[in-house]
Amino acid sequence: MSAIDKAKNKAEELSGKAKEAFGRATDDESTKREGQADQTKGNLKQAGENVKDAFKS
Repeated sequence: MSAIDKAKNKAEELSGKAKEAFGRATDDESTKREGQADQTKGNLKQAGENVKDAFKS
């Protein structure tokens, strides 16, 4: 189950990067900030998964 969560988190991060790039290209600050927030959320979730994995070992 952890691998699925990691994949979802990575997908969220990549989606955020694409959204941020789109915001930059269209000069839309709101979209750019949403993309940055999505990336941060994905990174935090990924860090949580890494902590879980560390305690499983």
